[in-house]
Amino acid sequence: MAPAPWYLWREKLDAYNFGHIRQRLRSAYPMQVVLISGLSGSGKSVALDTLEDAGYYIVDNLPATLLPQLVSHLLGSGYHRIAVAVDVRSGASLAALPEVIGELRAMVGDLRMIFLTARDDTLIARFSETRRRHPLGRDDMSLAEAIHNERDALAPIAELGHNIDTSDLHPNSLRAWVKDFLKIDPTGGLTLMFQSFGFKYGLPTDADLVFDVRCLPNPHYDPKLRPLTGADQPVIDFLKKLPEVARMCDDIHRFVANWLPSYTRDNRSYLTVAIGCTGGQHRSVYIAERLAERFRSNVRVLVRHRAVMQRAAGRGEVRT
Repeated sequence: MAPAPWYLWREKLDAYNFGHIRQRLRSAYPMQVVLISGLSGSGKSVALDTLEDAGYYIVDNLPATLLPQLVSHLLGSGYHRIAVAVDVRSGASLAALPEVIGELRAMVGDLRMIFLTARDDTLIARFSETRRRHPLGRDDMSLAEAIHNERDALAPIAELGHNIDTSDLHPNSLRAWVKDFLKIDPTGGLTLMFQSFGFKYGLPTDADLVFDVRCLPNPHYDPKLRPLTGADQPVIDFLKKLPEVARMCDDIHRFVANWLPSYTRDNRSYLTVAIGCTGGQHRSVYIAERLAERFRSNVRVLVRHRAVMQRAAGRGEVRT
């Protein structure tokens, strides 16, 4: 049998050397890839700007099928932190994203995905303010219809990442939440997030479980406690002595603890438990903090106070 032509051996050698070098680079300098997806107008540009300020190499509007080639090229070029926006603008290639994500996990040590969403009324208001055309907009289609079509198209993608509802969320709050997301150790299993909110502002659409604590005594009616939050000691002292508050904490803790193993077996990376009271300032904040304390020794925990952070951001008090 005649030996293979020299150029075929050269191609095999080059492929081996490149793969060998890439593997050594991956071992010595693990790459982190953050995928940003979500609805148009939900804040993807804010998230990308936050990552760029943090030193990430940013790529916007890349077809999903080109992700492996991009990551391979940048890995070989010495880049170790990459953020890529993949959304409805990718067209038909978006359907391949679940398979592409599986391929990327074999290439990089740390792959994360954030999916940003918002209520329809919030998205319509944002598009009206900016006067920008929706990516799916047509002359014979209303803005509401374009948003509905995009939500349907992205529904399978939303399940792949960590959902953040940006409705009524100040950009500074979103920046802080994205930074918190980047601090999580991806090898530590499921992250349990407790999020307080106010029912008068609407339900957070990124919640997996929602508990209503409006039946508990409200510190709002005490003039001294009204300007405070459930994280302030006077409010803590007020709620801590009430047996019905302790019973509510016990019941929610028992429910989440009983079902947490099932969510973990379902290969979930995040479980968001939302605790709601009327304004999201006193009772929900207190209970979210108490639940976080109970679970922190057994699972990785994040705490977010949606209404409190929104008010603080409006006063310029949120750290970015």
